[in-house]
Amino acid sequence: MTDLSQFPISRRWPASDPSVLQLYSFPTPNGVKASIMLEEIGLPYEAHKVTLSDVDVKSSEFLSLNPNNKIPAIIDPNGPDGAPIGIFESGAILLYLGEKSGQLIGTTAREKTEITQWLMFQMGGLGPMLGQLGFFYKFAGAEIEDPRPRDRYIGEAKRLLAVLEGQLADRDWIAGEYSIADIAIGPWLRGIDFYGAQDVLGWDNHPNVIAYLDRFLARPAVQRGLTIPARD
Repeated sequence: MTDLSQFPISRRWPASDPSVLQLYSFPTPNGVKASIMLEEIGLPYEAHKVTLSDVDVKSSEFLSLNPNNKIPAIIDPNGPDGAPIGIFESGAILLYLGEKSGQLIGTTAREKTEITQWLMFQMGGLGPMLGQLGFFYKFAGAEIEDPRPRDRYIGEAKRLLAVLEGQLADRDWIAGEYSIADIAIGPWLRGIDFYGAQDVLGWDNHPNVIAYLDRFLARPAVQRGLTIPARD
């Protein structure tokens, strides 16, 4: 039987079946990237709910796996060298699972490069900017009277949506075939409605992005992954 005792996180969130991949997450836009990917590739796994509260993400057990105290994180008991490996950062997890399964990362060097650059577009741009938009438009930052932070992120979110609208003018998926880039981008686009920011961003003026998100959300694996782990 696989031994995960080297990972302190397994003491707080014990594995029922340590022979399968262990997912530590919560259904946020970043968190569901991992669960959607796992559902898409069909790799057996076990999900553990790690809430966003400090008692979980800043616990010594979770920090032992991800010192950056952010979900998601995984342990693969069957790592590249046959030994267990822990991985954090949602983009790194998508790349790892794509390489491990040989799925959704392209087959040629050119395809992999195209997919990776759009994954980085989400990691470095779309996700952080929409996250800040949410903070300043819906959450605590909305109470700040100075309009400049809010206007800054509204403007940047509009710019990024325009980039996506142009890229999707002649294709169904962001980098050609459905890939980890779409798994990264789709959940963040879905979050715009949660932030109540569709009107301020002119969402209806992006028909290609709207159709793209509809295609993404129609995938059975996406529908399952969006609810894993369950919030309750």
